[in-house]
Amino acid sequence: MGYYDQTPNGRRRSKGGRTFLAGLGGVLVGALLIWLLFNSRPDLMPGNSAQTSQNQTETVETSEEGQTEQRSVEVTNDVTEAVEIADDTVVGITNMQAGSDFFSESPNQAVGTGSGVIYKNEGGTAFVVTNHHVVTGATDIEVTMPDGAKKAATLVGSDVWTDLAVLSMDGEGIGDIAEFGDSDVLKQGETVIAIGNPLGLDFYGSVTTGVVSGKDRAVPVDIDGDNVIDWQVDVLQTDAAINPGNSGGALINISGQLIGINSMKINAATAEGIGFAIPINTAIPIIETLESEGQMIRPAMGITLMDLNEVPQMYREDTLNLPADVTSGVVVNSVIPDSGAAEAGLQEFDVIVEMDGEPIDGSIALRKHLYEEKEIGETLQVKAYRDGELLEFEFELVDNSSLQ
Repeated sequence: MGYYDQTPNGRRRSKGGRTFLAGLGGVLVGALLIWLLFNSRPDLMPGNSAQTSQNQTETVETSEEGQTEQRSVEVTNDVTEAVEIADDTVVGITNMQAGSDFFSESPNQAVGTGSGVIYKNEGGTAFVVTNHHVVTGATDIEVTMPDGAKKAATLVGSDVWTDLAVLSMDGEGIGDIAEFGDSDVLKQGETVIAIGNPLGLDFYGSVTTGVVSGKDRAVPVDIDGDNVIDWQVDVLQTDAAINPGNSGGALINISGQLIGINSMKINAATAEGIGFAIPINTAIPIIETLESEGQMIRPAMGITLMDLNEVPQMYREDTLNLPADVTSGVVVNSVIPDSGAAEAGLQEFDVIVEMDGEPIDGSIALRKHLYEEKEIGETLQVKAYRDGELLEFEFELVDNSSLQ
């Protein structure tokens, strides 16, 4: 038979239940005391040491009673580790040109700054890759090292079409060089990090992060400054901030590998978070050729040209005598004597509409076909209109350096 207390209203209360409640209260009080102890002294937690997490180190500085306690936390993550690998390979580039001021104390003045990446140090000479537009027109080039030291650099070679240039300088004291990654295996959404000198050397070695926004983008560019699109550069798109001065700097992956050379940014007021970099797999053969040859040697036809869509309709009918259904192509402005085009019989005002069976709708398509699908010494088949008649031509491509 159970043992009960009598309550004032006559009901019976179990003493076993009262004992249980008292025990539960004791457990809760004990747990509260333990929580308060560990909250004030986290170092007493089982398995706890000075490192509070895998990537975070915490140091506590004691202070006088009544003052705020200071905690110093050192955080390490994938981004900081990648930057630590690559940041000493990124340098500042200063474009020096002859001063226009008669009273200037220096014969050369800085007209622009950019960034570059040290990718090789061999035989006492270090090599830096940067953008063509960073060093164009320079009479002298100055490289600013991560420790602030200045080195004179020499332009080895430059290529306007890919916006790449290679510099050389004294390799003494240079330890870190960039490791090339593989831009072909990048995925949309993958983390990337831009390192460079936005807005000048005052912000040397700035780091911005983002993702690969797009691959295989084609960005139209005006090469000669005449406000006419001359070329389409194949680039990576990223939302990592790339500002003036970042040009020529590094775009790295989370492993610290160089996967792109930052090159340009859309500066339209309606565009934000859109930056571009030359994929490293595209850049490597250009870099190697510039280093060994001093220039990019590409196949050439031996003509100057303009897009048919730039020609007024009146001249299409009167001068070119084109059929009405021919609305796109490339007009031959002039033919270089003794070139392959000249020997094959191409003439001024011929309108090229096809090369090797592929339609050619403008100068970009023509250059893409030449530079990306043909080699020096190969035969090129061309179809062009002359006085309303479609003619065929065939000739051998030569290197552009042989055409003066």
